[in-house]
Amino acid sequence: MTRVLRPGLLVVAALLACPPPAAARAAAAGDDVYVQDVRFALEELEKHCGSFFQQKGIEWDKVSKAFLKDAAKVKNDQEHLVLLTRLLARLEDGHAGVQPLEKGKDVRWPDDGQGATVGPGMFWCRIGKKVHVKSAWSSAAASGVKPGMEVVTVNGTPAARWLEALVAKRRDTQGFSTDHQALAAACHWGLADAPGTRMELEVADTDGKKKKRTVTYTKASVVPDGTAFPPPDLQGTDDVRWGKTAKGYGYVHVRRCPDNLPDLMDQALAAVGAAPGLILDFRACGGGGFDHEAFLGRFVPAGKTLSFAGSYPSAGPNPYGGPVVVIIDALTRSAGETGSGIFKEDGRGYLIGESPTAGMSSQKTTIELPSGLFALYVSVRSNMGRFNNGRGIEGIGVLPHEIVEYDPKDLAREQDTLILRAEKLLEHFPQKDVPYDPAKFGWKP
Repeated sequence: MTRVLRPGLLVVAALLACPPPAAARAAAAGDDVYVQDVRFALEELEKHCGSFFQQKGIEWDKVSKAFLKDAAKVKNDQEHLVLLTRLLARLEDGHAGVQPLEKGKDVRWPDDGQGATVGPGMFWCRIGKKVHVKSAWSSAAASGVKPGMEVVTVNGTPAARWLEALVAKRRDTQGFSTDHQALAAACHWGLADAPGTRMELEVADTDGKKKKRTVTYTKASVVPDGTAFPPPDLQGTDDVRWGKTAKGYGYVHVRRCPDNLPDLMDQALAAVGAAPGLILDFRACGGGGFDHEAFLGRFVPAGKTLSFAGSYPSAGPNPYGGPVVVIIDALTRSAGETGSGIFKEDGRGYLIGESPTAGMSSQKTTIELPSGLFALYVSVRSNMGRFNNGRGIEGIGVLPHEIVEYDPKDLAREQDTLILRAEKLLEHFPQKDVPYDPAKFGWKP
């Protein structure tokens, strides 16, 4: 999401370089310093990021006209920060952010008086056109909100309309690379509000019976874990957890992608590698950086090489050669997208998900503004340009083989629909859709 200088979200950057040569051109235009910055930014952003405009449906002429007009009204550095942040949000770039230069290091986001925010103790999801409770705990659970319930109204407004308004509000100052990423973020982080906030809900259980519930915000995390209901007794670290499903299949949840991810996978596969099938869950994976060849090599039998698209020799002490089902969602971001996507694009596994991944995986650059106050950090090219038939990931995401929405009845039973679907797929693996055949690579369950 677009990074701004809010408390707790300060993007620290030691960018002390001199203003770019084009600053002289901007100054010659006779505009004030803020208009100069915006005019320069509009030109440079089109130059560096314009390759995404058509794909993302961005009408830059309209954006330029509106923001030049608004720039003339800016009175101080703080208002300038807000305007630049809103401008970057129009790029629909989940990585974009305004970074402080030396002159702007003390400029802060306006205080809205709200202070720290907390969650309501629930996450939501879209099932068809309806909004449902994906998980509930803390305040929400105490008020009688349960997983699987349909959210009918929120503070008297139909839930779908309320959620659409929330997405629109957030997109004014935050960049989301895709619509499905923006929606998923709203269903999780977007539900945060000030402690003491009261949310009036009308909900319906799985039998259609409607009820009124009031959720008072106390203290609950807004950081999504990814799974609705993971298998019990998982082991591991905050980055990677592993265990077995109820039917005995291996399960590994990659929550983040640290540079030692291949080594963590060695530990996971040592524990679950004898399973007849493996579920690799990348939901809500926040990205990172790691050796992709070494990672996928952990899923190639010893002495073999996977070479359908890329080339991946076997790696690690415990390589797994059985069938793999990968789970993704719209909160799978950046390196999480490339790490999960290679299983589909390079023929190793079968992907399922509520939606494509976030679509925020790119190469970036930094553009310093003439005023010396701020720099703009933006995406300029998509990572994995060979994905999606040469369209890359940025603004699209990794598309699953199969879209699988949550089932309200599964959620009501505290079961994760996508894990259940992955187990069924491992029972009768869709080999026709996956080039890798375990038997042909010498793997025996």
